[in-house]
Amino acid sequence: MKWLNWGAAALLLTGGVAGVVAWGGFNMAMEASNKTEFCISCHEMQGAMYAEYQKSPHYTNASGVRATCADCHVPREWGPKLLRKVQATNELFYHLRGTIDTPEKFEAKRAEMAGHVWASMKATDSRECRNCHSWEAMDPHKQTPLAREKKEEGRKKGETCIDCHKGVAHKLPKRDD
Repeated sequence: MKWLNWGAAALLLTGGVAGVVAWGGFNMAMEASNKTEFCISCHEMQGAMYAEYQKSPHYTNASGVRATCADCHVPREWGPKLLRKVQATNELFYHLRGTIDTPEKFEAKRAEMAGHVWASMKATDSRECRNCHSWEAMDPHKQTPLAREKKEEGRKKGETCIDCHKGVAHKLPKRDD
C-alpha cells in the first residue's frame, strides 16, 4: 500500500461514495417516474387516458389486482427500462411543444400514438402484458368457448397479446377507413 498515499485514498473513497449516492439518486428517479401519479401529472394524461384506464379491468376487477401505467408501459428489466425512459424524453419534448395539449389535438394524434405503443408491444412479444399474464397460468375452462378458441388459434399462429387486445385499457382511436 506504499503506492497509495492518504490523499489518493481519500479521493478514491470520496469518489466511491459519490458514485453510490449518484447511482442511488438515479435509480430513485427512475422508480419515481414509474408511479401513476407521475404519469398523470401532465394534464394530457389526466383527461382521456387516465379516465379511460379507470373504467378498464386493469383498474378495477373481480380479483382486486390493479395494473399501473408502468406495469403496461415500462419494462421491468433494467436495460429495456432505461431505453424506455430515454425514449420517453421525446414525449416530454412534444408535451413542452403543446402537441397534444387540448382534447382535440390529443384525439387527432391518438391513432399515431397508439400505433407506436402497439408496434413496441408487438416487437417485444407483449413483454409487459406477460409480466402479469401467462399462457401457463390461464385456466381455459374459466374462459368463454369463443375466448378459449381465439386464444388457442392466436397461440398457434404465433400472435401476441396486442394482436387481439388493443383497446383494453384505453379506447381505440377512430379509424379513417
